[in-house]
Amino acid sequence: MKIQTQTFRSFGKKKELSAQTAVECRFGGEVETVLLSHAHAVLTGADAGNGEVRYYGKAHFSIVYEDAEKHICRAEKGVEFAATTKDAGVYPALTARASVAVENVSVRREGASVYVTALLGADISLYGEESCDYLSGGDLVMKRETVKAVTAHLCGGAAEAEDEFETDALGDILQHCETVAVTDVVCETGLVRAEGEINLCVLALKQNGGLISFERLVPFRVEIPCDDAFAGSSAEVKVSVADASIHAEEEDGKCNIYARFTLSAEGCVYEEVALDGATDAFSTESEISLGYFDGTFVGVGEYRRVTERVGGKAILAGSVNFSDTLEAVALQRSEAELVTTESGRAAEGVVNAVLLVKSSEGEYRAVEVSLPFSVAVDAGDAEAEVMVCGMSARQKQEGEIDAEATVKVLLKEKRTYTAHLVASAEEGAKLVGSDSAISVYIPKAGDGLWELAKRLKKSPEDVEKSNPDIEFPVKEGQRVIIYRKKAI
Repeated sequence: MKIQTQTFRSFGKKKELSAQTAVECRFGGEVETVLLSHAHAVLTGADAGNGEVRYYGKAHFSIVYEDAEKHICRAEKGVEFAATTKDAGVYPALTARASVAVENVSVRREGASVYVTALLGADISLYGEESCDYLSGGDLVMKRETVKAVTAHLCGGAAEAEDEFETDALGDILQHCETVAVTDVVCETGLVRAEGEINLCVLALKQNGGLISFERLVPFRVEIPCDDAFAGSSAEVKVSVADASIHAEEEDGKCNIYARFTLSAEGCVYEEVALDGATDAFSTESEISLGYFDGTFVGVGEYRRVTERVGGKAILAGSVNFSDTLEAVALQRSEAELVTTESGRAAEGVVNAVLLVKSSEGEYRAVEVSLPFSVAVDAGDAEAEVMVCGMSARQKQEGEIDAEATVKVLLKEKRTYTAHLVASAEEGAKLVGSDSAISVYIPKAGDGLWELAKRLKKSPEDVEKSNPDIEFPVKEGQRVIIYRKKAI
C-alpha cells in the first residue's frame, strides 16, 4: 500500500504565561507628604530560555508632594528592572512577546526616605514553529476536504506622535499620564497600519496657586513593515508609549502645551492557509488503522468600537464634605471584561481616579474614587480593551461624589479554525470479499454516500455507478446494489 503525505509548517502562539514583579524607587527627605504617585513601565525585551522567560525594562516613577513649607512639588525617577518567570514548557527556540502594566502603586516612609513601589503584571506570549503531516494521495480511498489553518508572522516598529494646544497660563506641569487605544488595524502589501488615540492627562499648578487637571486626545498612526502582509489579511497590533515629553511655553498670557510621544508597536499578521487533505480514508483491500492530526489555530477578525458616557455615585476611599473644594481629577484609568447578562453581552468594569481635594484650612489630600459601569456591546468571541476619558466629579450631597466619564470599549474579534486531517495510515489484515456477482444492502435512513461507501469498502464512485437512481443521504426502505465483475 502506497500513501502520499504533505507537511504543513506553521508558526503561532504555543503558550501564554502571566507573572508579577515589584519595582521600588526611593525619594529623598525633602518629601513631606505624597499626594499622588504614578508609575509607568516600559519593556525593552523578553527572552525564552530553558524552563524560564526573562523580561526586562525600565519603570518611570513620578510623585506630587508637599514639602515642609507646604509647597506643592514634583519629582521623577527611573529604575531599571529584570524579572524571571518559570515554566517547564519553555525552551530557547520559542520567541517571547511580553507586555507589562502597572497593577498597583504603594507608598511608604522609612526614616527620612519615601519609597514608592509599583507592582507590575506581565502577560507573556510564546511563539514557535509546529509541523504536521497529512494524507494527500496514494492507494487509499480518501474523503478529501479543504480545511483552513493559520500561520502567524511577527512584526514590530516604532513611530512618533505630537500635539500642540493652548490653555490658560500655568505655573508648572506636575504630572502626566498616557493611555493608548488602538482603534483600527489594516493590512496592505508589505505593510501593517495601526491607528488609534493617546489620552493625555495632565495635572498642573495654576499660575495664581491651586491645582488644575485637563486632558487631550491625540490621534496617532503607526506603519509597520511586514513582508508577509497583504491587502485583506488580518492582524493585531499592540501600541505602547515608550517615552513622553510634555512642556509648556507662556506667551501673551496664554500657555502653549507641546506634547511629543515615542510609540512602540508589536504586531502579528495572520496568514490563512488552505490545506487540501483527507479527513477520512479506507482501503478496498485491507483493514486500515488511521492516525489523525487535530490542530486549533486562532487569528483575529474585525475591530469594533463602542463609546458611551457613564455616570453615577462614586465609591470613595476617603471622606469629603461641603467645606472641601474639588480641585482636580487625576490618574484616571479603567479595566473591564466581557460578560453575558440577561439582556446580552456587556463590558463590565470600573473607572478609577484620584480626586484632589483642598480643605477650608488650605490643606490638600487625595481621595481615590471608583465608578462601576456596564456597557452593552455586540460581541461574540472577542477580547475587550477599554479606555476612559473626560472624567468629572461634583458634590451634590455632602459626603457623596457624582462622577461621569466617557468609556471607549475596543472589541477585537477572535477567529478560531480547527483542522482534523488523516496524518498516517497503517495496513492491517486483507479483506475477505464476497464471491457473489450481486449484493443487496439495506442502509440506515440518513446514511451519506461516504459513510455507506466506507462500510461497503467500495469507492463512492462505484456505489453511485451501481445505484444511479439513489439520492444521498438515503431514505427509509431504499436498497443499495453492489455489482462485482466475475472472472471467467
